[in-house]
Amino acid sequence: MANRLAHETSPYLLQHADNPVDWWPWSVEAFEEARRTGKPVLLSVGYSSCHWCHVMAHESFEDRTTADYLNEHFVSVKVDREERPDVDAVYMEAVQAATGQGGWPMTVFLTPDAEPFYFGTYFPPAPRHGMPSFRQVLEGVQQAWTTRHDEVSEVAGKIVRDLAQREIVRQAAEAPGEQELAQALLGLTREYDPQRGGFGGAPKFPPSMVLEFLLRHHARTGAEGALQMAQDTCERMARGGIYDQLGGGFARYSVDRDWIVPHFEKMLYDNALLCRVYAHLWRATGSDLARRVALETADFLVRELRTPEGGFASALDADSDDGTGRHVEGAYYAWTPGQLREVLGEDAELAAQYFGVTDEGTFEHGQSVLQLPQTEGVFEADKVESVKRRLLDARARRAAPGRDDKVVAAWNGLAVAALAETGAYFGRPDLTEAAVGAADLLVRVHLDEHARLARTSKDGRVGPNAGVLEDYADVAEGFLALASVTGEGVWLDFAGLLLDQVLARFTDPETGALFDTASDAEQLIRRPQDPTDNAAPSGWTAAAGALLGYAAHTGSEAHRSAAERALGIVKTLGPRVPRFIGWGLAAAEALLDGPREVAVVGPDPADERTAALHRTALLGDAPGAVVACGTPGSDEFPLLAGRTLVGGAPTAYVCRGFVCDLPVTDPSALREKLTAR
Repeated sequence: MANRLAHETSPYLLQHADNPVDWWPWSVEAFEEARRTGKPVLLSVGYSSCHWCHVMAHESFEDRTTADYLNEHFVSVKVDREERPDVDAVYMEAVQAATGQGGWPMTVFLTPDAEPFYFGTYFPPAPRHGMPSFRQVLEGVQQAWTTRHDEVSEVAGKIVRDLAQREIVRQAAEAPGEQELAQALLGLTREYDPQRGGFGGAPKFPPSMVLEFLLRHHARTGAEGALQMAQDTCERMARGGIYDQLGGGFARYSVDRDWIVPHFEKMLYDNALLCRVYAHLWRATGSDLARRVALETADFLVRELRTPEGGFASALDADSDDGTGRHVEGAYYAWTPGQLREVLGEDAELAAQYFGVTDEGTFEHGQSVLQLPQTEGVFEADKVESVKRRLLDARARRAAPGRDDKVVAAWNGLAVAALAETGAYFGRPDLTEAAVGAADLLVRVHLDEHARLARTSKDGRVGPNAGVLEDYADVAEGFLALASVTGEGVWLDFAGLLLDQVLARFTDPETGALFDTASDAEQLIRRPQDPTDNAAPSGWTAAAGALLGYAAHTGSEAHRSAAERALGIVKTLGPRVPRFIGWGLAAAEALLDGPREVAVVGPDPADERTAALHRTALLGDAPGAVVACGTPGSDEFPLLAGRTLVGGAPTAYVCRGFVCDLPVTDPSALREKLTAR
């Protein structure tokens, strides 16, 4: 018999709807039930593509004996961290403060007032490697709750008070300047891995936001070291096992320093961010590899993550059926020499050399993750393409990883920006159309009549949870990119509606600091506030970048001032922890460059000469530059006001603060004006 989760929209919660555990979703009713019965709350937080979440579910939550114990002694609450990032952030902060580490599944025990008193992550079904079993934990917590209740309540109260007293690092009163950005670059240089690319050791994550900063810093200053770090890191990732050499797209992270063996889940946010990075790398260098990876990743997004409603699904699982009924991580992607021979016959040896497949294997059980060693030019291109096509067809007959079909507003905003720009750069209108389709879904389903965003939807049905700061910021970022690419001012208008919400409901009016949840959102034990990047840009720095772009489009002093105040945190943190505030550093680069405002006017936007100027404007690498394209006198964009043709020809104006250089009619002259340095 299904439990209460059967009525939810989250694929992760629905995965637990048939558990014998009497789960509740996060709700007022769950905590009222805990008060009524006098039971503590078990809070279990995870997400659909989390490997260890699935493991703990199979081992414990599907076990009838464990479930009976939970149902008798606890009110059990299951949360999808991707639907409720605010709940996840608040309790993860408590877990990390208490244990020094965190992760998912996150297991927290709460009082009926939602105050945490005991913490952990994954617990095994039997004691292992010094870890207690989950049953031992449950029994220990239940005993403490019944025999030392006052002590437990006192501990919970102290934890909440300690969390409330924790303050974010004070932001500076002004945005960072040349000195802070130079210090940030120096800090990144010290942490850079010159042999393998990337930063730090294993596990190694794609540093998408830092790469964006490095590309912008090079564009503005000409710093070759910044470009070299970005270029080398992108090449090492693209040649490694973290990149799907057959189908395109990136896995979540590499378990080793060499990018060889990934954690195989594929996330929408990673691929949207990396698609855009590789497109920008191509824009800066003309690299064939960057072009190929940008387009393959864009095609992966559309082919494998696009939903029937036009949005983009959140993730693909790491695990899939290995053909024996077992769910195994990487089963869909890894190959043995024997499997190559079954598919390719006499071409198997070529494939093994080309993709680095060995008898010993680079993964588990003699399997190899496909890589791309330095073998281009060694093998005939047509033969390689034939091999890739046949392997991809054979892989399609394997059991595919599960897909988390929920549409997350923030991550779809990132995808809109990436697909819009990639489509424009490479003459792929189908990609731009996919971006428009996702943007339409966000407006139709996620945005209400009061310009408030819902966090998620599934199957075209809006989810119950309010959008958080990253949703407003990333969707606005996507709309701004779409406005520049399509020349349709309605996307600028929608971005303005969202950013007005940021100013009104997420911003501290005294300091300019930003909160992750709105002022009228559900009150948790602490209002989450984190300016540092994690797997995706923080809501704080994403908002700063979008506010700055909107101000450049419209001349709004209120939005520019808010962006500058928000970037004060980058002045504080950028020189100290540059790896964790890359998006803020990228926004600061745009602020130092202007950002530039480009207006392109022509008698017909579809005219060849107008289109050439428009594309040249989009390909300019000036950090954060905004582009408006339309007819003279058009009211689609404020930047077009008063812009006229020169000699009857399509004309481009390059401005800063709405103060413009002399207009140009030749794409090469425009290109020179858009060279950042």
